[in-house]
Amino acid sequence: MSEPSRGGRFPLLAPHELSVQQRDLYDAIAGPPRGNGPFALADDAGRLTGPFNALLHSPAIGNAVQALGAVLRFGGSLPARTRELVICAVAAELESAYEWYAHSRVATGVGITGTELKQLHDGGVPDTLSTDERAALGLTRALLRGTAVGEDIHAAALEHFGHGGITELSVLVGYYRLLAGILAAGDVPAPPAATGEPVRQTN
Repeated sequence: MSEPSRGGRFPLLAPHELSVQQRDLYDAIAGPPRGNGPFALADDAGRLTGPFNALLHSPAIGNAVQALGAVLRFGGSLPARTRELVICAVAAELESAYEWYAHSRVATGVGITGTELKQLHDGGVPDTLSTDERAALGLTRALLRGTAVGEDIHAAALEHFGHGGITELSVLVGYYRLLAGILAAGDVPAPPAATGEPVRQTN
């Protein structure tokens, strides 16, 4: 049986095949600061993978999506560790293999340990989290699992992050839920080396 395409159901688009609008989007995604991160955005032929290839198929929408993602990752107010805890919690809850592959790597670079990642992956709350991180995780899981956020969860998030932080956290959860949906619709896999990859038990 042949190996499944890195693009899943979305045909992988090579750089030389792109329209002007697609090329502008490609450059925005592949350039810094996103392109300098801890996981590969493109394959050996220079074709974007993961949700980024899918976005090329609808470049006007794709540009708006990537711009929001860039602000959330590189221009938001949340601490990097909190942001990545939230993203990994979304990936785990939605069983998004590509998002877990990508952001578990980002997470280790901002101080999240292998043990914490495993607990997140298993649906737990690491006992090493600070009170503000616990509040962010509580809001994240409430948003993912239901249509209402309880008063106690909202109050904890408000105490630590304020109204602006609650907005940012909610958009962050929604953004990575959106990407997980694109990946699911396209049956887009994580890289072969990451499939079933164990979480490193490091401190």
